[in-house]
Amino acid sequence: MPDESIAEARRQSEICNACRYCEGYCSVFPAMHSLRAFSDGNIARLANLCHNCRGCYYACQFTAPHEFDMNLPKALADVQVASWKRYAWPSQAAKIFDRAGVAIATALALSIAGLFWLAAAVRPEAGQGFYAYMSHEIMLSVFIPAFLAPLVSLAVSLRRFWRDTSRRAPTLRGIASALRSAGRMSNLSGGHGDGCNFEDEDRYSNVRRHLHQFALFGFLLCFASTCSGTALHYAFGIEAPYGPFSLPKILGVPGGLLLCAGSLGLAYLKTKADPNLGATNLWGGEMAFVLLLFAVSLSGLVLFAATGTSAVSWLLPLHLGFVLAFFLTTPYSKMAHGFYRLAALAQDAEIRISGDPLTTTPSAQFGSNSEDNSASGK
Repeated sequence: MPDESIAEARRQSEICNACRYCEGYCSVFPAMHSLRAFSDGNIARLANLCHNCRGCYYACQFTAPHEFDMNLPKALADVQVASWKRYAWPSQAAKIFDRAGVAIATALALSIAGLFWLAAAVRPEAGQGFYAYMSHEIMLSVFIPAFLAPLVSLAVSLRRFWRDTSRRAPTLRGIASALRSAGRMSNLSGGHGDGCNFEDEDRYSNVRRHLHQFALFGFLLCFASTCSGTALHYAFGIEAPYGPFSLPKILGVPGGLLLCAGSLGLAYLKTKADPNLGATNLWGGEMAFVLLLFAVSLSGLVLFAATGTSAVSWLLPLHLGFVLAFFLTTPYSKMAHGFYRLAALAQDAEIRISGDPLTTTPSAQFGSNSEDNSASGK
């Protein structure tokens, strides 16, 4: 039997499909209105297209106290979160992160404690910069598995999601379109360029859109900084610490500032938004994730400012602990939404290009292709 969240999202989608007042609001509605029936896979794809901008809710004439009791942002948000949990691999690990705030805090505390222990027990005899406090080998032995394991988990999860929501293989044109849409955050413009209604009810604002862009491009710059440092170390034999005008710093400092501003701003907007228009019982987990992003960026900037001082001995393990917790929780935290949304945007682009809306058969069941569900007899 389909989940209650799927059934409710299907009910509301059928009403939206008959009304069509919000057709130009975002990618969800053209995709929805192209369908004649809503399979579980279709609903999962629509849910991951939704950016929870809430414009459709404030425009809808069928919200409570109307008997239809429409709240499409909440209905799709519940399905979206359910899809991350359903398709997550390993499935047992996803259950641990059902309460994201608690899980993030626990992972954070354990990783910091472990890194402090490593820093004290395996202190290098010689080294410069950060390597005077923690050897390069220790960093690699901890962070290579912590980086690769979430990537493998996400790859398996996305394969499950794609198999249930599309009958086509991903293509370069679909992926390119999805990346353009994600970079522009075009679905947060409300379809008219005035923005969304996330934090200020029926008043439009582009603040959330810009803060998302700050966080996205800040994260990408920080990742590029790490990649450039790796290339300098292994390809050119240039080891850390790097000067203020080196490529890792030129990329990393602006990236850290953007990520810091974006994550803190998004956390503030969440305090102003109506929690009843988002996923049930996820407010704390989402806030914990955003604050974890802020902690990663802020601790990195403070660590850079403290280079050459004794404060590095405790700032370095603290920063690496935040980073480690972020990586390990990525497949099960709100961070997963970015990957699922890119997949949904790529599918949507393929549908628009081909003109064929039927990506799954009407009888496809949500999560029916999951190996874990098959093994458990569901």
